Amino acid sequence: MKQIKVLIADDHTIVREGIRSLLEAREDISVVGEASTGAEAIEKTEALKPDVAIIDISMPILNGLEATLRIKKSVPQCKVLVLTMHENKESVRQVLRAGASGYIVKKSAASQLFDAIHAVFKGEAFFSPSISRMLLDEYRDEVGPIDKTLSLREREVLQLVAEGYGNREISDLLHI
Repeated sequence: MKQIKVLIADDHTIVREGIRSLLEAREDISVVGEASTGAEAIEKTEALKPDVAIIDISMPILNGLEATLRIKKSVPQCKVLVLTMHENKESVRQVLRAGASGYIVKKSAASQLFDAIHAVFKGEAFFSPSISRMLLDEYRDEVGPIDKTLSLREREVLQLVAEGYGNREISDLLHI
């Protein structure tokens, strides 16, 4: 199994050291570098070419959002996983637009961090459960509830039309 090369970018030393300690205990993950500013995260990502860059949003000398945007431009094969305390829709939207592959909150368990690293490394998206819930609620708010004006029979017909059935097939299936 290939080791996943990870860069950790957070302006808090104790947080970086804690994450490093957690990740170094794993045989499948190798920490290749650390950064304490957004500018340093870009520089080290370009030099070290990690598979995954774990980026905090709130960092000095370029925030995590700008760092993510620049990392994705200069090292597109690097997957960015945002690890932050922020749990608001706007932060999530912004980092996703910038090219992040995942968003995990700092209150998450270590096992979620490991799962997130593996998921984004494989090209999948990963969100903390609280973020997934927030995105789902936002989506439901945008699209609204299922149209209650259709009867059960009308919804059955609509479903069969969507599945590509013709009028005669629908009437046969529904015994009309």
